[in-house]
Amino acid sequence: MRHVIAILAVIVLLPVLANAQAPERTPWGDPDLQGVWTNRTTTPIERPTEFEERTVLSDEERAEFDAQAEAARDQPPPPGQTGSYNSFWFDRGLRSNQTSLIVDPPDGRYPAMTERVRESDPAFAAMRDGTRFDTWFDLNLYDRCITRGMPGAMLPGFYNHNYQILQTPDYVVILVEMIHDARIIPLDGRAHLPSRIGQWLGDSRGRWEGDTLVVETTNLTPKGDQRVRYLVQAGSEQGRVVERFTRVAADRIDYSFTVTDPMTYESPWTAEIPMVPLGGEIFEYACHEGNYGLVNILAGARAAERATEQ
Repeated sequence: MRHVIAILAVIVLLPVLANAQAPERTPWGDPDLQGVWTNRTTTPIERPTEFEERTVLSDEERAEFDAQAEAARDQPPPPGQTGSYNSFWFDRGLRSNQTSLIVDPPDGRYPAMTERVRESDPAFAAMRDGTRFDTWFDLNLYDRCITRGMPGAMLPGFYNHNYQILQTPDYVVILVEMIHDARIIPLDGRAHLPSRIGQWLGDSRGRWEGDTLVVETTNLTPKGDQRVRYLVQAGSEQGRVVERFTRVAADRIDYSFTVTDPMTYESPWTAEIPMVPLGGEIFEYACHEGNYGLVNILAGARAAERATEQ
């Protein structure tokens, strides 16, 4: 009799368990990704060399990293530098147990760069050494408040790493607070734009694979071919980014992306970054570096040139 009761109990609970594990759905039946999310974390995109092949930190190590980050807040700038934002403006988040956001290659680091990049990067680094700015083109897209490109727009930085996701039966829209980008992603199976048309955020097309939203982005403009902090680009017109969004709980979206760009990287690479509810609204990000910083940087460079001539 007890076995019969146990079997009946399992049968009765099966629908409850299934509903508990199933994602919330929109009125038209797609998994519901809507809301305001953040991916803030102090986990580095590349694995520090001291962890070698380790993919996971212990809880004690993770807590120690958080303590070190807290102790390093608002340190005075190095001699001769002005410093920048203080901790009031930062929203770095906490360390996760991942040793790096990159999960493939297995060493947690970017793949080797191609010869094209190895030849061009030293010139770009020299241009960015802070001693010479001939025109506004000598500053990157991030400095100029244009965009962080793809996949940079979907990576955590040091503040404003917040995203609002909206859905209709035919589109998914992702509002990116940092540099106020809006990604409008069709779900209707349309073809990508002609390859000659490059865009700052590329040309995205979405589809559902089970309960996972898969977004494929092509048509990335080579104008974003700049590998600097917080501006991570698939750096050529051959670049392709494939993202996956899976809502695994009411308070979590598992997000990952894979970059394939044979002109920039010798092999593809993948990063995994969980997204959790922001717990508030997105407010306007008024990026003024392009309005004020850019003018002052160029004015300072001209003043330095006059002083050298005199």
